[in-house]
Amino acid sequence: MQTQREQLGVVVAGSLTEGLEVRLAGDVSVEDLRVGQFVVIQGDQHQFFSMINDVELGASNQDVLAQPPAQGDDFSRRVFGGTTTYGSCAIAPMLMLSSDVTEGLRPVRTVPRHFAPVFAADAETFGQVFGEESTTKFQLGMPLDMDIPICLDLPRFVERSNGVFGKSGTGKSFLTRLLLCGVIRGNVASSLIFDMHSEYGGDSEAEDGTYVRGLRQLFGSEVLVYSLDPQSSRRRNVKIDSEVAVSLDQIDVEDVILLQEELNLTPTAAESSYLLVDRFRGSWLRELLKMDAAGLNTFADEVGGHAGALGALKRKLEKVARLGFVRESAPDGIIDGLIQALSLGKHVVLEFGQYKDALSYMLVANILTRRIHARWVEQTEKYWASRQASDKPRPLMLTIEEAHKFLNPQAARQTIFGTIARELRKYSVTLLVVDQRPSAIDSEVMSQLGSRVTALLNDERDIDAVFTGVGGAAKLRAVLASLDSKQQALILGHAVPMPVVIRTRPYDEAFYKAIAPTTVRRSSERVLAEVDELF
Repeated sequence: MQTQREQLGVVVAGSLTEGLEVRLAGDVSVEDLRVGQFVVIQGDQHQFFSMINDVELGASNQDVLAQPPAQGDDFSRRVFGGTTTYGSCAIAPMLMLSSDVTEGLRPVRTVPRHFAPVFAADAETFGQVFGEESTTKFQLGMPLDMDIPICLDLPRFVERSNGVFGKSGTGKSFLTRLLLCGVIRGNVASSLIFDMHSEYGGDSEAEDGTYVRGLRQLFGSEVLVYSLDPQSSRRRNVKIDSEVAVSLDQIDVEDVILLQEELNLTPTAAESSYLLVDRFRGSWLRELLKMDAAGLNTFADEVGGHAGALGALKRKLEKVARLGFVRESAPDGIIDGLIQALSLGKHVVLEFGQYKDALSYMLVANILTRRIHARWVEQTEKYWASRQASDKPRPLMLTIEEAHKFLNPQAARQTIFGTIARELRKYSVTLLVVDQRPSAIDSEVMSQLGSRVTALLNDERDIDAVFTGVGGAAKLRAVLASLDSKQQALILGHAVPMPVVIRTRPYDEAFYKAIAPTTVRRSSERVLAEVDELF
């Protein structure tokens, strides 16, 4: 089988820790090789699945370089090529497969012999490593130089929190859409998408001016759309399932702490808030907003607080009270219904409409996530006690954009999002964080991310952050830096056997057709099951 593959060269040097050097065959042009390309080394006892990290030019006689052939002297260039001058590449072995294939893929713990042949990967090789698309394997893209599916392991993907990173304009939203489609089609978890820019639920405009379908159009009743701004949703012809409003009694001190930067709160704001909670419990914010100057002074005297700090807190929280979706009172049933839908296997897109500011986004996301986490913790503890499969909570993935606002070093230690990121999948709730500034996310959170799908990044701090907690990061930096600015990404982590660079799958009519049959079939099966239950 190996003789049918294109031999690129042979191994001439290297080590397990530093990687291997491959000298290219004389008829192989260095221009045909690319950083991030997938190759296979055929050892005596193992196949080594590897990635090209660097491409180099070398010479066995430095005098040739001092006196290069004249321009147009193709004969001399061909004579020197492959002997006196040659090409080489640095490769990093990622996985190895023993000649006893029953052992399966294993981490690399040795190196091949000198002059072991190196081959370009073919379809069979990719199939051995990444598997074929199925109900639990979702094609996210293809290798840069081949039309072969690269698949994510969906159950492993939702087991842990994950990240989608890339600078502005590199297609993070389309990558996120693809991932969400895979999770929904595979039915491996429920999804709650905090849709800050209203681009996931209904149709939205791409950068080239075309319109792409939203999750509601692709998956029908499987996806529910909730909105803070129903008028905005209706103007875009998006049918919503419910309007979401927040009452003053639903806002806790933890929500205020998260908004410290947005509201320019003083360090004493949390202390003042807890004094109010001790007295008024859940209605602390309502009571604070009712107080006039005399009331603030009286309350401060009674509890030993500072009237000036309380007054400053009130003035700044009045900005929250003036948000259009914040009401004096709002029924708990809407939020409870949203959470119940998620627990039953539905997927929810929460549109923010006109409320695109960070204050609104962070407030609503934190309030909902706190309640969801409490519900899933309670259900998980019930399952631990009963050990009945029916009590086990359905896995849930929360998608948040501008993730650094929730997970910066200060917020990550105090808010529910940091708690979820650190818990891994203990309570069946994970995050899909989408951000263009991974360096602003707490390093402990970054180290806990299971899989990372990363488009082009230019900032050195962001590149360093993406590789936090990743072994062999130095070898992958050049791979990430070589990506094109569109439709290319590096995938690494828990959901793929080894790091790989892909051309991302187009989000187009062909994709819609590939997704739709599975969705229709599952919806029909659910209807039949519901009919059976009725009779």
